[in-house]
Amino acid sequence: MSLRALFPTASFVDCADICATSIQSDSRRCEKGDLFAVIPGTRENAEKYIPEALKNGAKAILTGHPLVGLPVPQCIVADVRKAYAILCSEFVSHPASHLQTVGVTGTNGKTTVTWLIRAVLQNAGRRTGLLGTIEYHNGVTARAASLTTPDASEISRLLSEMVKNDVTHTVMEVSSHALDQSRLAGTELSVGVVTNVTQDHFDYHKNHENYAACKAKIIQHVKQDGTIILNSDDSACRSFAADVNTSQTLLTYGIDNPADISAEQIQESTNGATFDILFDGSRVPVKTSLIGLHNVSNCLAAAAVCLASGLSLAEIAEGIRSLGCVPGRMEQVHCGQSYTVLIDYAHTDDALSHVIRSAKKVSSQRVLCVFGAGGDRDNSKRRLLGLAGSEADQVIITSDNPRSEDPMQIMEMIAEGCRTKGVEPELIIDRTEAICRALEEAHAGDLVLIAGKGHECEQIIGDRKIPFSDRLVVENYFSSSFSGNSTKIPA
Repeated sequence: MSLRALFPTASFVDCADICATSIQSDSRRCEKGDLFAVIPGTRENAEKYIPEALKNGAKAILTGHPLVGLPVPQCIVADVRKAYAILCSEFVSHPASHLQTVGVTGTNGKTTVTWLIRAVLQNAGRRTGLLGTIEYHNGVTARAASLTTPDASEISRLLSEMVKNDVTHTVMEVSSHALDQSRLAGTELSVGVVTNVTQDHFDYHKNHENYAACKAKIIQHVKQDGTIILNSDDSACRSFAADVNTSQTLLTYGIDNPADISAEQIQESTNGATFDILFDGSRVPVKTSLIGLHNVSNCLAAAAVCLASGLSLAEIAEGIRSLGCVPGRMEQVHCGQSYTVLIDYAHTDDALSHVIRSAKKVSSQRVLCVFGAGGDRDNSKRRLLGLAGSEADQVIITSDNPRSEDPMQIMEMIAEGCRTKGVEPELIIDRTEAICRALEEAHAGDLVLIAGKGHECEQIIGDRKIPFSDRLVVENYFSSSFSGNSTKIPA
């Protein structure tokens, strides 16, 4: 691969051109002949890893500025991350060009929307891959995800696997970090979706303006003849419509505001929801096992994507019905108890507010909510989480992933938000104990909502990752309870 041909505005040190056959951004993985990309880090200077890369065989350097004293040629580009992503795609022959690729971004709903899209497409006979928070699936095998959106190298490698596996469509969650770090450069999308933009990741983006600007970048990754799908019920999404090119197709979906795809006759229960999808004068009844009005909105987002992919409303309705649940997203735990238990990933104030409101609609009695907030992350949203959580009838604040922070300090910051609304929450550091407390307090007809970790199977305390599952805690509680254990608290 000629770097001069690929990056005509690049400059070179100690050479006229660099012909690369492989690239690495991890010095530990460098082998003889590799091009080493010096990607700027958020916490440390990647240049310190150059000696290790050279020792392992790197023959040239891709960098954002000339580096003094190196014994190998250098290619200097304006944006190393973008150039790296483009090269990763080039080395595997642009796999996205052989796929109908859908990217879904937004603060909330990405996972559910992508799982819905995959379910509908697969139900209609389209072999579909998936990249997202829960798993990466290449069309044949799945593995647990390490990031919501993997790095550029892994994106290209996984898309290449999908092409080899005769996948025709792929759907991926696209995080704001991925957009800011140009991980999708070289990966053209057929369809781009923005579900909503509320507060999250301000520890990284600093403010709402920066965060929203990153979300809007997904439009730049959609083909000139591709489709942009925006949520008309979200003000930020509505503003993004101005960024859509005239050659691109814009589709909107919504419940409360006028939209191309909308829903009427909505009925919610602990079994899910029924509603009618309306599009272009047609109306089709839909049934989903997903609970909550926000999930009706997610169904509309998925429907918009599948309409853009050529499916009929009838095929879409059938596909939505085929999806049983999304792990950790308003997921019910059935253990023979007389009340409802839901586990959800909601970890932003907007998401928590939505799931509590949905829970209150379908519960015949009280809603008891257990939640916390992650450590070493945006602490400005903790009070907001407290404000949102105070909408429940009983609030138990607990530890989430405290990381290096004092969990009680995190919990007190959340509690301040509750107290602003006149609600005095119960604070229990141990998450197992907090969940069991809610289950012990619940009566027939109540609903226990356990929020924040969803599908996650570990808890991060300090620098340790400890096996932990909200669902397993619930199952163990009822197993102990029904076997006559008076403590009801699993070991």
